[in-house]
Order: sequence, then C-alpha cells, then structure tokens
Amino acid sequence: MMTRLYHHPIFAEHLTGPGHPERPERMKAVAAALEAEPFQNLDRVLAPEGAVEAVYRCHSVEHVRKIARATPTEGLTRIDGDTVMSPRSFSAALHAVGAACAAVDDVVSGEVRNVFVAARPPGHHAERETAMGFCLFNQAAVAARHAQAVHGLERVAIVDWDVHHGNGTQDIFWSDPSVLYVSTHQAPLYPGTGAETETGAGNIVNVPLSEGDGTDEFRAAFAAGVLPALNRFAPDLVIISAGFDAHHRDPLAGLNLVEADFDWATGKLLEVASRYSRERLVSVLEGGYDLVGLERSVAAHVQRLMIG
Repeated sequence: MMTRLYHHPIFAEHLTGPGHPERPERMKAVAAALEAEPFQNLDRVLAPEGAVEAVYRCHSVEHVRKIARATPTEGLTRIDGDTVMSPRSFSAALHAVGAACAAVDDVVSGEVRNVFVAARPPGHHAERETAMGFCLFNQAAVAARHAQAVHGLERVAIVDWDVHHGNGTQDIFWSDPSVLYVSTHQAPLYPGTGAETETGAGNIVNVPLSEGDGTDEFRAAFAAGVLPALNRFAPDLVIISAGFDAHHRDPLAGLNLVEADFDWATGKLLEVASRYSRERLVSVLEGGYDLVGLERSVAAHVQRLMIG
C-alpha cells in the first residue's frame, strides 16, 4: 500500500498579511520538498471541501457561524492578535477539515497505508469555542471524531510534536477517554498550557521540554512518555499533529531538533500503528515557520511514511 498526499491550491490563498509567520510560502516549501525524486510515487490527491456537519463534532455551531461571519469580502480581518482571515480563509479551513476526514476514510478502507495532509491554516490551537494561534478549526480533532462517528473506531490517539502545546485538542477531548492526546512541546511557551499535571480524564499526556533541548531530550521524552502511553491505550488509529517548529532553525521557539528526529519519531509511530491500528496513520501539518527547516523536515517525515 502507498502513502497519499492531500494538497490544494486554496491552502495558499489563505492570506495573513506581510510579516506573518504562518504564510502562504509555507505551502511552496512543502511542495518543493515533495517534488524531489524520492517522492515521485507519492499518491497526490486534491483536498475535498469538508462538511460543516463534521466540524460540529468538535466545534459549536456558534463558533462556526462566528468564523463564517468574520470572513472578509476583501482585505484582512483579525480574529485576535495572531489569527488572521482573508476572503478565502473559511474555504481553506473547510478544505483542511475535508482532507483530514478523507485521509481517515482512506486508511480505514485500506486504500492506502498512511496519509500526509499538507494543509493550512493549522488547527491544534483551535478550541471548541475559540479560534486562536493561527488556527480556525481543529482538523486533527475533527478527523478523530470522524473516525469514531463514521467508521465506528473506538480508540483514537493524537500525537502532537509541534513545539507549541495543542491547547485546542486538549480542550476538545479533556473529558473523553476514547481519545488519547499526547504532546511534546516547549514549556514555558505559547499558549501557556501543557503542564504534566493536566491529565483530563486520564487521556491527556503532556511531556514538556525545556528551551534548548534537542535530539537527546526529545527522543528520551518520546521513549519515556509518548510511546508507553500509546502502548497502554492500543489505538485503532494514530493521528499526528505534525508541526515542524521544534526544528532548530525555527524563529518562534527554542528547541533544537533536526530532520532526523522527525524521521525517527515517525518511524516509532509507524511501529505503533502496525502493532495496534492495522497500520492506519494520518499526519496533519501544523506549525513550522522557517521555510528551509520546514522543507527539510517534511521531506524526512514523508519519506519515512513511504518507507514504512
């Protein structure tokens, strides 16, 4: 079975304004990474637009309506100091949701083994009622709920290695033991959540790292915190919130990971998916704001997905 890539031109049409780190050029960096010879066998599919009904499984109707109303007809609108919308942003966010849900369909049906969703805006900071941190809708969370509601999967694990804690994913699943949320992230750092003491219904596992930590600390935390939690949970599906802003080049944080760390972590999660989830794994792009670091990290991640 092959690896599938979801992409769409609309993801570059979500505009955030001059100087904003979450910018359309991120999609160009991802595309450049995946144009190289090792990726010629990648199965490339245009992302479908998601249904708002799927979004309602994780966000309130009022939240969705608020985002729709905030969409400008021209220029830019600020949701908060970090989160910006342009005329195509709402549609881009729905396509990101649609791609994540389609990816779940693909791996559950066995059509492909795993999927990388190259979409923006990112999603893991979007709480049930609040858009924030560059994020409008939480596509990883929506994909998890889609797997349960549409395909009847009982246990879904979301592993988040973005350098920023996924407060939105934690908020959505705080009281739900059917979804495991495991996060490595720098702390203290935006958004200020993600302490080890934040455990939800026993389904939240936060493994914070300190500024300056690199390969050794990340891999040790993954081996001691992330992998044991996954083995205890035995997920039916693994979803990765794949942020690459823990890369040493990234301007928004202070961890020192290299591309080989993302390759290594991907391999470990593929082993988990093989052990418990019939190899079903969906990876959704989150952060990563240095374009060179993003390009190299995505290449390492997707190549490992393809190799298995």
